Formats: sequence, C-alpha cells, structure tokens
Amino acid sequence: MSRLPLIGVTACTKQVGLHLHHITGDKYVRAVAIGAGGLPLIIPALGELLDQSTLLDNLHGLLFTGSPSNVEPHHYSGSPSEAGTPHDPERDRTTLPLVRQAIAAGVPVLGICRGFQEINVAFGGTLLQKVHEVAGMLDHREQADEPLEVQYAPRHLLRVQPGGVLAGLGLPSEIAVNSIHGQGVERLAPGLRVEALAPDGLIEAFSVEGAPSFALGVQWHPEWQVGSNPNYLAIFQAFGEACRKRAGQR
Repeated sequence: MSRLPLIGVTACTKQVGLHLHHITGDKYVRAVAIGAGGLPLIIPALGELLDQSTLLDNLHGLLFTGSPSNVEPHHYSGSPSEAGTPHDPERDRTTLPLVRQAIAAGVPVLGICRGFQEINVAFGGTLLQKVHEVAGMLDHREQADEPLEVQYAPRHLLRVQPGGVLAGLGLPSEIAVNSIHGQGVERLAPGLRVEALAPDGLIEAFSVEGAPSFALGVQWHPEWQVGSNPNYLAIFQAFGEACRKRAGQR
C-alpha cells in the first residue's frame, strides 16, 4: 500500500487583533490534497526557531506558496522598497534558508508566485520590484476590485521551453495562465533553467538543474481550481508523484 505523502505548505505571518498568526491560503492546502494527493502540513514562519533538518527528515515534499507580501530586497541587494510595500521578515527568515536545504536533501519542491521568487533569491538571483514600470513589460497585476473568477482567469500565453520539466509533463508549447503578481525575476540565479516565458520575455517558470528530485518554480497560480485545468493539474500530479516516491523510499 502506498504511503500518503506528507507535504509541507509554507505559512505567512499576519496580525489578527493583538496576536500574530501563522496562515496559509485554503487554495494551496486544497491543491496539495486534490492535485498532489498528499497530506498538507502548514509550516509556521518561525525562522531560526524551526529545526529545519528535523523538519525535512520528516517531510516528503514542500510547497512554497504565494503571498500578499514580497521578499525584502536586502536579501538580493535590491533598492529599498517603496513605502507601504508589504513584507514578512519572519517568512523570509524561514523560507530562504529552507529552499536550498530542502533541494539539497532531495525533498521535492514546488514554488508558486512568492515561492517562485524565493527560490530565485535563495540561489542568488534578483527581482524586479515593479514589473509594470519596466519598459516593454506587461502589467501582470490583477485588479483588486475584480471578482476572483476574473482575477484568476487566463490572462496571457506562456511559451513552454522545449526539453525541460514542463515539456516533459506533456504541456503544449503554449499554455494560457492567470497573472497575479507585481514582482518578477530580474536576473535568474545560477543553476536555474528557464522553463517558460511570458509574451514580454518575463521568466514565468524555472527548474533547478541537477536537483536530486522534482524542483520547479512557477510565477502564475496553478493551485487555483487545480482540478479543472489539465495543465495546472499536471504540475501538481508530477509534484505529488515525486513526493510519493520519497515517502516510499523512507
């Protein structure tokens, strides 16, 4: 009997009333359960208090989620953020060290939106803080007053690069994806392979070259209603299969 893989899902910190909470989006834990066929476990943003080696010894996969917050730019030697930019330093202290340690340990990893950006930063890449202000780039942000079904509807095509992880999953050379982000990859980190590009040339997916297990980051949100989109589902199924393989080995 195959073992149900235990898949960690990163959390953000949020002040609710007088107390700090560790939270993650329902769409992520549901995508782990439905798309990856795993048991989701929310990982608190405890920074140095989290024994990462023990955690990774017991996990079969790790999902780095999206977030309303952005990676603090000092982590990639970027200029200070504009006033009012949401940050989550406790998450940064948790996820940035965890990325490299997880991949090195052979834990399957999937990064989405902020999680995608965290992987790039953790490996030494940099970020554009305002993609829409860069000449020639599209505005990849959603409109806050739109209903969710409009925000998460397909917004643009992606060019899937041949010979990579996404192509190997059977994704066609072009797929339509949602677009809900203001930041993006500026300089791709060494050791990361481009998997897909937006029409403006923005990198929207990469894999980790030489990773001992599944290690993929995507800028869009395949977790959204994952069961209704075959391309989104294929990503989570491949991630889940890698997690089951690790569970079986352990």
